[in-house]
Amino acid sequence: MTRVAAVDCGTNSIRLLVADADPDTGELVELDRRMTIVRLGQGVDRTGRLAPEALERTFAACREYAAVIKEHGAERLRFVATSASRDAENRDEFVRGVLDILGVEPEVISGDQEAEFSFTGATKELLDREDFAKPFLVVDIGGGSTEFVVGDDHVCGARSVDIGCVRLTERHLVRDGAVVDPPGDEQIAAIRADIEAALELAERHVPLREAHTLVGLAGSVTTLSAIAQDLPAYDSVAIHHSRIPYERVREITEWLLRSTHAEREAVPSMHPGRVDVIAAGALVLLSIMERIGAEEVVVSEHDILDGIAWSVA
Repeated sequence: MTRVAAVDCGTNSIRLLVADADPDTGELVELDRRMTIVRLGQGVDRTGRLAPEALERTFAACREYAAVIKEHGAERLRFVATSASRDAENRDEFVRGVLDILGVEPEVISGDQEAEFSFTGATKELLDREDFAKPFLVVDIGGGSTEFVVGDDHVCGARSVDIGCVRLTERHLVRDGAVVDPPGDEQIAAIRADIEAALELAERHVPLREAHTLVGLAGSVTTLSAIAQDLPAYDSVAIHHSRIPYERVREITEWLLRSTHAEREAVPSMHPGRVDVIAAGALVLLSIMERIGAEEVVVSEHDILDGIAWSVA
């Protein structure tokens, strides 16, 4: 066993996994997994830069994670940064801050690399199960981008496109610094148009419709599962490998799009940092399911973070 630490820093959240990994047996024993909403991508789509307050929130989380990594005595650490830091003009400032705190330089990976890590993390447990038909389509709906990966025992095609719950919300649902709540038909149509254009692009590179099992990753999808199950609190065990039928995804998405901030905030399984962006994320998932004719989505709590941990091991 090798004790490893993996950090995934995205547009909306930063997450840590500390685990013991055995590459010979394929076993990954989780010791600590945590997530902090930092909104690193705040305003990036509009300004092209990482905001000072967003950087400070991210560095505060890094300091917390450094203490956890030290406590567990991880032998190796890999820090992967995705969409927001890939797009920002001042990403060097972000890199220097992470290096000072954690002692490693964040790897600003490409969308295709991001997709491959997500696929490995999401499917490693599913490969030998007969109740999940191959090939898989793994969809990772992040804050700034969405990754599509099709494969069976290995990746056959991958593509990252710039539709994420934060990016779409900031682009179409923010007026005078506040989120339009609830959005009108015009705003919803604009989000859908962006999603459909991105799906057209993804489908030119990835055979989306050839997949037999749709696997959904990240906070928008896991929160939808929690809502579908009417969980009294967020429960990763109940969410992991749950299945949401298409009709239930449609019902929840339609409710989210016409709900108010207070109504979404009252959902017991809703993280406060997702209240304003969950509707856009749900609409991305619904549009994907409609595009490929998926009858259900399999929800995975194991994703890019687990793929990063395996790459370290």
